[in-house]
Amino acid sequence: MKNVDFDTWQSICQRKAQYCRFLDTKDWDAFAELFCEGLELDVSGGTDVAPVVGRSAALEMIRSHIETAKTVHQVGSPEMSEQAPGRVQVIWAMQDVVDTDEYRIHGYGNYHETWERQGGVWRIAVLTLKRFVIDLNAK
Repeated sequence: MKNVDFDTWQSICQRKAQYCRFLDTKDWDAFAELFCEGLELDVSGGTDVAPVVGRSAALEMIRSHIETAKTVHQVGSPEMSEQAPGRVQVIWAMQDVVDTDEYRIHGYGNYHETWERQGGVWRIAVLTLKRFVIDLNAK
């Protein structure tokens, strides 16, 4: 593993910022473009949501859980290492709030991701959410 160059670091940070904004504003078309077609998504930690494979299946699952929710996602402190040319591992510190009619979750933890460069664009190939604390309040 080696450190990534500045251009890679900056590009991936910008794409992840877009991830948070597109997710919270429910811009599903733009959000979809952040992922590889074969995306592996695992947000099962602390939830009853099963891991999914495939961009379409992942987007369907995400939308089914938060389409009408008010959400806030924040990330920072990226740790990046190049695994191979065009392939970068990233760990982000994260906080999220998911506010629905039934409950409100405030989570803290890490995103563990693999980013791949496809056609000159960085996309998420693997995303695993590991929450360390979940504050759950029923309404």
